[in-house]
Amino acid sequence: MNKTELAKVVAVKTGIQKGDAEQLVEAVFEIIGDTNASGDPVNIAGFGKFEKRETKARKGRNPQTGEEIEILAGHKPSFKPAKAYREKLTQ
Repeated sequence: MNKTELAKVVAVKTGIQKGDAEQLVEAVFEIIGDTNASGDPVNIAGFGKFEKRETKARKGRNPQTGEEIEILAGHKPSFKPAKAYREKLTQ
């Protein structure tokens, strides 16, 4: 399912117009991204936790040349599913 299909399902389930549902879905994703970018996690009960995690500097290899390179420290997005969500997927 992609974002457009998600918006269609939201429109059907809530009874709102498709265009409004698309704006709603887009706003939710934007809010999650902006909140994580500022360093704050987004915890949705029963679904999971979105957060920004730090990565340490490490050594890597250039796959084309095999040359060892230094990979800088940075950040990556992280999602940890809630117990209820994990259980739903294993039924």
